[in-house]
Amino acid sequence: MSDPGNIQVQVNGKEREVQSGLSVHELVESFDLNPLLIVVELNREILSRDQFKDVQVSDGDSVELVHFVGGG
Repeated sequence: MSDPGNIQVQVNGKEREVQSGLSVHELVESFDLNPLLIVVELNREILSRDQFKDVQVSDGDSVELVHFVGGG
């Protein structure tokens, strides 16, 4: 049974239950990822980093997180 304070979102193709009211920034941080190293696609639209704190994740949203890894 899901917590009534949670919502269902799809993250990188997998159903996840997350706390309702999260911003995209907070969602990224909840996965222990650095928002400065992430590209976020929300419902097939790429968000600019300055939108991360302003855009809220809603029930049923589809989120793709692309993490850049440096190396040489």
